[in-house]
Amino acid sequence: MAEDTDKDVFSPLRKGLLELVVLKVISARRAYAADILARLAETEFATQEGTLYPLLSKLRRDGAVDYEWVESEQGPPRKYYSLTAKGKERADELDTYWKTLHETIIKLSKKA
Repeated sequence: MAEDTDKDVFSPLRKGLLELVVLKVISARRAYAADILARLAETEFATQEGTLYPLLSKLRRDGAVDYEWVESEQGPPRKYYSLTAKGKERADELDTYWKTLHETIIKLSKKA
């Protein structure tokens, strides 16, 4: 039970970092939603379609990702997402900011 409570406490932090994590996954290689969900499932950022799809839509509206339809042998065509130049910039900005936050937390935890 304590583990569930811990996850609830960290949920806002994970949700805030989800954009960075999704951009990182897509930057490694183009991916469709099921690929992204599978990659996240193995981590602290495991999420559901109901969270991922709105984020992908927002990233597309913002010009950070684009997609293309690709025929699939296993069923209907799949929408593969890739980063745009703007998305690469956004991922770099978020990554830099995350590193700054991490360094600040380390500095604050040290004795003066």
